[in-house]
Amino acid sequence: MRRRTDKLGRVPWQETVRREPILRGFIYVLWPFSLAGTAPAWVVVLLGVADLIIRILALGIIPGNRRPTTAMAWLLGIFFVPFVGIILFLLFGNFKLSSRRREQQQQVNERVRAGTSSLSAVESSYPGPEWVKSAAELNRRLGSLPMVDGNSVDLIPGYPDSIFEMTAAVRKARKFVNAEFYIMSTDHITDELLTALEEAAERGVEVRVLFDHIGTLRVQGYRKLLKRLRAGKIQWKRMLPLLPIHGQWRRPDLRNHRKIMVIDGEIAFTGSQNLIEPSYNNPRHRKAGREWVELMACLRGPIVTTLNVVFATDWLSETDESLEHQLQLPSDPNPGNVTAQVVPSGPGFITENNLRLFNTLIYSAQHRISICSPYFVPDDSLLYAITTAAQRGVDVELFVSEKGDQFLVHHAQRSYYEALLEAGVRIYLYKAPFVLHAKHFTIDDEVAVLGSSNMDMRSFSLNMEVSVMLLGEDIVTKMRAVEDTYRDISHELKLTDWVNRPLAARYVDNVARLTATVQ
Repeated sequence: MRRRTDKLGRVPWQETVRREPILRGFIYVLWPFSLAGTAPAWVVVLLGVADLIIRILALGIIPGNRRPTTAMAWLLGIFFVPFVGIILFLLFGNFKLSSRRREQQQQVNERVRAGTSSLSAVESSYPGPEWVKSAAELNRRLGSLPMVDGNSVDLIPGYPDSIFEMTAAVRKARKFVNAEFYIMSTDHITDELLTALEEAAERGVEVRVLFDHIGTLRVQGYRKLLKRLRAGKIQWKRMLPLLPIHGQWRRPDLRNHRKIMVIDGEIAFTGSQNLIEPSYNNPRHRKAGREWVELMACLRGPIVTTLNVVFATDWLSETDESLEHQLQLPSDPNPGNVTAQVVPSGPGFITENNLRLFNTLIYSAQHRISICSPYFVPDDSLLYAITTAAQRGVDVELFVSEKGDQFLVHHAQRSYYEALLEAGVRIYLYKAPFVLHAKHFTIDDEVAVLGSSNMDMRSFSLNMEVSVMLLGEDIVTKMRAVEDTYRDISHELKLTDWVNRPLAARYVDNVARLTATVQ
């Protein structure tokens, strides 16, 4: 077939594009609204000018208030695929909540910081090391919640055991139950707990339930859960809903990842576990025998009040209803000897509270650090803190799953193993097919931290999280006993084996690592 040429015998660029599929595809990506070679010249010029303007503006806008690695990832995306990149940036580039929610969070922080009489009366005078007091002051300034003495803490590592304990506590409720979870489901494991909540509401207990909209929507049985909630007297709301038809819109991956249950202001539960059966209602997981391994804590004492402050803040944000009347000390304000402090974090704060706490504690460690994080994708500051601790002689160990449930996150996590192993960190891979989903760490014999926060950039910047810092040798000993069970069924990853893994696996890990910085 004869090619078209101009008067000078040259082949027009439109003809070249039409005959070269690779070039045609490249132009479709760069100029999706062109006709890839058949558009008029003025359209090509216009798109070229728009492309240049986007690139120039991106250079000056995107780096603002972002980590350099995050900004570079966005800039690379926009430079390689300008129109697609800018659309993705507009959807996912803003990691802040609405100005109304940020102002509301600030108002609550100021109110809490001023202090209620009940919390001021029990604020801690912990006699431990100065570095612990310094971390507590950091938490107080960032999250506004005080460190309080006199708490009891029981760790619950069994998945059905924690559901059973929460159900038993709800059945005894007399005044209120406040429950907040990233994922909720009605299934054979959670049915008894949901029944207990329904029965409590029927007998006049104020039952309030919050669940993350997208987190719950994406698991099987969402409509069944809504139908059940609508049929009873439970007061419930979606957290951070994405309902454009109702004018509710924000960056889709800004999520509320907290797990909290408070009963009558007397007892509270928090940790890593969602309210769903341990295979997440996924037939593929059940067929593979894959179940999530969690750690929850049952707490009594003044710490219950501060956890309820976090729930009340989220409830206020979603409903405009204040629950300040619930924020009273429990009837027994001194049931144990554990000093504790709640640390809320997320896009409602601008200070990355959890990351600052984690770094502070890790840099303060003198002897031992044990970390359990299902999604370990640290930013540079946390990676340096952990590797520096190992290099200065601190015994550092990391528990992670042998096989993760999220492909990109798991491979991004693997890309950090070599640097950790070279620094002297011992890595234990929890036996597949189980997913070690517990989130906690211990520092020396002084501090244990547990909650909903992973050690990844999503938990530091995008998710609303809650952690509890627990002080004292007794609680650290309990946490270490849980960590010992992990070690017994894990195998240790050795540097020599890791560096000799297949080149294809290394390539996938490194590519996945690029996705970790896009926030």
